[in-house]
Parts: sequence; C-alpha cells; structure tokens
Amino acid sequence: MQQKKILTLRHNFSWTFTGNFVYAVCQWGILVMLAKLGNPEIVGQFTLGLAVTAPVIMLTNLQLRIVQATDAKKQYRFSDYLGLRLISTMLALLVIAVISLSGGYRWEISLVIFLIGLAKAFESISDVFYGLIQQHERMDRIATSLMIKGPLALLLLGIGVHISGRILWGVVGLIFAWAVVLFGYDIRSGILMLKQRSQLQPRWRWKTLAHLIWLCLPLGLVMMLISLNSNIPRYFIERYLGERELGIFAAIAYLMVAGGMVVNALGESAIPRLAKYYAEGDRIAFRTLLLKLVGIATLLGGAGVLVAVVAGRQILTILYRPEYAEHTNLFIWLMVAAGINYVSSFLGYGMTAARYFRIQMPLSAVVASISAIACLWFLPKWGLLGAAIALLIAAIIQAGLSLAVILHALHKPHRYIEGVKS
Repeated sequence: MQQKKILTLRHNFSWTFTGNFVYAVCQWGILVMLAKLGNPEIVGQFTLGLAVTAPVIMLTNLQLRIVQATDAKKQYRFSDYLGLRLISTMLALLVIAVISLSGGYRWEISLVIFLIGLAKAFESISDVFYGLIQQHERMDRIATSLMIKGPLALLLLGIGVHISGRILWGVVGLIFAWAVVLFGYDIRSGILMLKQRSQLQPRWRWKTLAHLIWLCLPLGLVMMLISLNSNIPRYFIERYLGERELGIFAAIAYLMVAGGMVVNALGESAIPRLAKYYAEGDRIAFRTLLLKLVGIATLLGGAGVLVAVVAGRQILTILYRPEYAEHTNLFIWLMVAAGINYVSSFLGYGMTAARYFRIQMPLSAVVASISAIACLWFLPKWGLLGAAIALLIAAIIQAGLSLAVILHALHKPHRYIEGVKS
C-alpha cells in the first residue's frame, strides 16, 4: 500500500530540498514582485504583517509537526494532534485580532495584519498534516504540496497587488491560495497515511490534550522566542526608521534563505533518523550524522559570505532596485549572521530529536533578550547595519548555548522524554 512506502534519507532530502527550494523562491519572489511593482513602503507593510503574526503562530503551533515526526513510540494519535492544532489556531486568530486592533496601526495595516494571520491559520492546519506525512517519511508528498502552494500564492498575491496597487488585496489572494492547497491536496495526502479514515477526525480528550500541551508547550515557547529573535530588529526598524527602511531590510535579509533551504531540507529529512538513533541509545550514529550536518552548515555560511563580498552590489541591483544596492555592507553582515544561524539550526534539530524540549525555552529567552538589548544599543547609532550586528550577536549566543545542550545530551544518550500513551 502507498502509505507504507518509506523513502530513503537521500530521496527524502532530494524531495524536501526541491519542495523547499520552489517554495522559498516563490516567497522571495513575492518580495521581489512587491519591490518591482510597488515601493519599499509596500514591502515594509507586508513584512510588518508577517513580523507581528509570526510569533503568535509559532507559539500556538506548539511545534506539533516536529513532535509528531519524532514520536518514534507512537504515543499519540494523529486525531489528538489535529484536535489540538484546531484549538490553538482559533486562539491564534483571536490574539492576532486583538494585536491588530490595539497596536496603534492605521486601519488598513491592521486589516493586513489580521488577514495575514488568517492565511497563516490555513498554513498551520496544513502543517499538522505535514507532521503526519513526515512521520511516515514520505517527504515527496510535502514537497509536492509546497511546489503547488508557492507558485499559486505568488500568482494570486501578484494579481491582487497589480490590479489594486495595494498589499491588502494581494493578501486576500494569499489566503485563497493556501486554503485551496489545504483542502485540495494536504488533507488527501493525510488520508493516504492513515489506516482508517476515521482517524482523520479530530479528537478532544482533554486529559490527553493536557499531557500533549505539557509536552509541546516548551517547544511552542521556544519557537515564539526564536521568531521574536529574528523579528525583533524589524520591530525596532519600523518604530525608529519607518516602513521604507523596514522594506529594504526585509528584502535583503530574505536572501539569507538561500542556505536556509538546504538546512531545513536536511534537518527535516534527518530528524526522524536522529530521533531513532537517540531513542535506541546509538550515540555514535547520532553524533556522526549531526557533525555532518554542522559541516554542511559551515560550508553554506562561508559560501554565502563570499558571494556577498564579491558580487553583493550587483546582486541587489539586479534582484531589486539600485536603492537596495546602496546597502551592500548590510548584505554582507546579514550573510555572516546567516552562516552562524545555519549551524545553530542543525544543533536545534539535534536537541529536538533528543527530545530536549524544555531546556530550549530558557535558552531562546536569553537569545531574544540579548537581541533586544543589542537592537536598543546599536540600531539608533548605526541604523540598518546595527540591526544586522544585533542579529549576528544573537546568532553566536544561540549556537554556543545549543552546542552545550548537545554535549550534555551525548553524555546521557539514553535520556528520552516519555509522553502518555493514548
């Protein structure tokens, strides 16, 4: 049967990389399109909506996808994960609505923020189906979904902006695109992974959900803090420098995603295997695979910095406009920060595979606090470059603390957090 087919790690990586590549290119294409069709202000408005909604969505998502993928002992059913995701997504929309109305934004910006949150809600529900598919190591299904979702979102958002000249109608197109992919493909893929169609129904057994929340909440808080860490400079830029400078920063910063595609593809493909090695106490296999991943991250980071130094101005001029090319030094510093982030991302996958969930919360809180302090110190003095320096400092701290946790995990290879079977 199709649902029992398991792809090799190499095939899973190939599919995941391809899917993430297409999706990331389309996400970046949205920024390029906004820069070409509009101006830095429109880019800044869209970026602000993403920055405001991302931490809320990250918190309420509770990293259920990763918890599913690493649930090697099948402690929870898919219906439990789906039920919790539906509840948390409704809560996220409520919080985003409150923030958009009480944040002191213009009415159009408030509406854009809420609509981006609505689009993210559909994406969150798709994500819990991705977790089911990833658990069965069928990354080809996830990749196909991403390769449909990315171009469709780019097309519909672009049509909305082109016709109206406003980001508002572009976001409406984004909502429609992600809803179509969820109901037209992701749910059907989930059905293929399940032995019984009845398992697709959400289950709300409050005792089970309480245990699952207790297990996942630290990861949700961690992802919220990580999102805050990456978005804190954007908040400060919007308040201190305005939407135009935020648009320039966001457009250049998105080029960091190039290496991140490889990192995410490898990490998502490898984490079920890392979890298996750790659960079985195979310390050598766990360490060997993680070291390979960190080595790849180092090479990617070095290549990104080299490209920024050699051809940064030309790249920014071609991709965006000459006004963006005036910030070549910002591009270089952002790529340095990206390289460090690639390393810490793989170390984060290692921590999660070992199910070291709770330690990640204070770790991320420290990093987010340092990022905010660095922004307060450097951004008023150095502008956008100060924001990049703040990101770099936070990335170094993140990598160092993550490495310490991994070394501890390797010292006690049989540690495995148990959930409650249902």
